[in-house]
Amino acid sequence: MNADSRDGIPDGWQPAPLGDICDIQAGGPALRRSEGAPDGVPLVRPADLRHRRISPEPGMPHVSPERSRDFRRHRLVADDILVSRTGTVGRAALVTAHEQDWLYNSHLLRVRPYDPAQSLYLVAYLARRATADWLESRAVGTTGMRSITVRTLSDLPVLLPPVDQQRDIGAALAAVDEKIRAHEDIVRTTGALRDTLSDLLMSGQRPPRP
Repeated sequence: MNADSRDGIPDGWQPAPLGDICDIQAGGPALRRSEGAPDGVPLVRPADLRHRRISPEPGMPHVSPERSRDFRRHRLVADDILVSRTGTVGRAALVTAHEQDWLYNSHLLRVRPYDPAQSLYLVAYLARRATADWLESRAVGTTGMRSITVRTLSDLPVLLPPVDQQRDIGAALAAVDEKIRAHEDIVRTTGALRDTLSDLLMSGQRPPRP
């Protein structure tokens, strides 16, 4: 891969502001816990973004079907990207078909690539440490309450390789993320098993032999 004369940018790669290649929208409802509806539409929060995917935490709020009709424009579709706007700014996650039609709260920004084929690459680009540092340096507010705007995220410079390379890079990093999530599930399950075994042994009981 050779670099051309544009500040070391590789041949065939192009810089572009994120807002030129994506539609970016501010978050939806700010739901209080008392307003939750167990049988409603899930509402994604920054805490639900882990390892570039949506992994709901316990107690994830739901918006009642009636109220959710007021937030149609905040419905998610597959290949959207969510980015945390407040707190730990810049945390990113890809929306999959499983989260289709879910809602996202006011602490998140929704990034919708004009070309869905770019989604895997863009979520990986947004998850880079350099990207997080760029956003953090432009966040406003006090410690613990810092935030970014749609304008700030729109101005983020993105370096785009040719589309086929975008697909390859995005797929390779997504495969690594999948392994991370799988290992995390194993650790969580093994930890729960260890706690159960500890309680049995230290109460004078013995688990049944396998």
